[in-house]
Amino acid sequence: MLQDAAVQIAPKEKTANASQGAAPLQDRLDSAILAAREALLAKMDPGGWWCFEFEADVTIPAEYIMLLHFLGRPEPELERRIVLYIRRIQSEDGSWPLYPEGEGNLSCTVKAYYAMKLAGAGVDDPAMAKARAWIRAHGGAERVNMFTRIALALFGQIPFRALPALPVEVILLPLWFPFNMYNIATWSRTVIAPLLILLAKKPVAANPGKIGVAELFIENPADVAYFRPKNWIDKAFGWLDTALHWAEPHIPAKLRQKSIDAALAFTLERLNGEDGLNGIFPAMANALMAMDALGFPDDHPDKAVCRKSLDRLLQERGEEVYCQPCLSPTWDTAIAIHALLEAGAEPPEVKDALDWLASKQIDAPGDWRKREPGLVSGGWAFQFNNPFYPDLDDTAMVASALDRANRTLGAGDAARDADLRRADAWIIGMQGSSGGFAAYDKDNNKEYLNRIPFADHGAMLDPDCVDVTARCLGYLAQRGYASDHPAQARAIAYIKAEQEPDGSWYGRWGVNYIYGVWSALIALNMAGLPPQDECIHRALRWLRQIQNQDGGFGETTDDYIYRRYAPAGKSVPSQTGWALLAFCAAGEAASDSARRAADWLLANQRGDGLWRDEIYTGTGFPRMFYLHYHGYQAYFPLLALARWRNLNASGAPAPQFAI
Repeated sequence: MLQDAAVQIAPKEKTANASQGAAPLQDRLDSAILAAREALLAKMDPGGWWCFEFEADVTIPAEYIMLLHFLGRPEPELERRIVLYIRRIQSEDGSWPLYPEGEGNLSCTVKAYYAMKLAGAGVDDPAMAKARAWIRAHGGAERVNMFTRIALALFGQIPFRALPALPVEVILLPLWFPFNMYNIATWSRTVIAPLLILLAKKPVAANPGKIGVAELFIENPADVAYFRPKNWIDKAFGWLDTALHWAEPHIPAKLRQKSIDAALAFTLERLNGEDGLNGIFPAMANALMAMDALGFPDDHPDKAVCRKSLDRLLQERGEEVYCQPCLSPTWDTAIAIHALLEAGAEPPEVKDALDWLASKQIDAPGDWRKREPGLVSGGWAFQFNNPFYPDLDDTAMVASALDRANRTLGAGDAARDADLRRADAWIIGMQGSSGGFAAYDKDNNKEYLNRIPFADHGAMLDPDCVDVTARCLGYLAQRGYASDHPAQARAIAYIKAEQEPDGSWYGRWGVNYIYGVWSALIALNMAGLPPQDECIHRALRWLRQIQNQDGGFGETTDDYIYRRYAPAGKSVPSQTGWALLAFCAAGEAASDSARRAADWLLANQRGDGLWRDEIYTGTGFPRMFYLHYHGYQAYFPLLALARWRNLNASGAPAPQFAI
């Protein structure tokens, strides 16, 4: 039986439990779980899915405004509302960061400034003046990253020679060639394919107001040396880039047209209707601009549906509007189901969601088939629909939820089990040569591709990582694959080998070491490693050391810069939930550390039954793109509290499900 414990009430606002005073812990816990469960159920769409807001930095909203002006189709009222959002999140020093409370980012700030100016903000506007001063103090617009340089070139603000050579002919390179479209990550692939057309055609934005940002440059943009090699490898790629720039005007016209046609065919084949090219804003925006550069009329079906896919990403928030980078219904729905089942949801409450998830399994072969031509499809994608790009993380999370429902609700049937067997086979077939798993591709790890001049963002690849490997390992263990199964044994060895010297694990898709430790400990428990195992012991010791005085946990994205744990200075609901789940997975549900984490979650539940993350805890690309999954603050604390309650009540040593 749980023992009562003091619960601190957050001073900032009234919480759901504040009025209950000294009620026994069991009562407070039951009440909190019930309130969170009902609040989460209330957010389910009538169609049977959840899709929470999915927020990034200012770049995407700014690029949406720039896109409208590139096309020559300004929308003043919509732009006004987007600018309200951009203004609100500007930092005091005039910059815009990659994440709340972060340092200013030059490329973000240049795009935000340009977008505001396009939307009508004057150069004397105080927000613009502060941003301009900050940009010039940090090296000027000539120092922005590659994708911002591309935007500036498309608007005629810098010459196209300022961009690395990326001839459209690369679309024709075969799989054996060191650089080809399938040696780069899915997100790079779908962003680059239409971009190749833009770089070949070199269009200039319609820009009806003929608005520029010359005031953001310290040097004349035409005179700037944009390529700054740091070592001999950079210099070697620089020589190659120079050679390609020289050669490009001499490419035969027939070959150039054939390449443009191939890039267009690649793009249109994957256009994905109103769900958009790979479901991500940059790919969709590039596709729309490429079609515009090729002369597609606005009413062309492909161009029209591409525009609709972009508009679906717009999110209203009161008077403000911002643009999301993507939509996350599959991920949100799978985790919400796990949380609700843990919290005791009745079968009718989750039936529609389970049926919706089951209907989204992908039968068609995607890009991954290039490396595994004999493998049968069986995965799920992150978005509503994205048949070319299922991912291992979503597949393991969804299949785990469906398998769990079959076991606990008696909801299974022969067809559902056959679908899960297809998921098993697809996951096993996508295991990398290292023993680990990546998000979308197998052995997408050619590190030299992150050194080409175009790749200053360092995110050209999709290498194996601990958190996705853990998700796959845990799911397969839940399905009954023993630890001595070849796929399982290799995955366990990979996770153990990747443990950091301090006992933590690096989290690729969530912030960061807390996310990695939660993922790894869940999987290792499912695979049958005992709590006494040395790697589990080291991870628990690290987790206890970083627990905040108030009992919660909080970690900032700064740790991606320094490659070590960086405390946020505050406790955060989603990360505290991950830590509590990690304690539960390691047989520590009854520990003082777990109780203190649970106390913090109870004390910080809001009046609506949910919680609020004040920092970003999702990762798009380390060091350059971070995410606020608004669903994380809804379902992870609920899952953690319900699991903590259930394990303590039952006396079970650890959970039996892979999340």
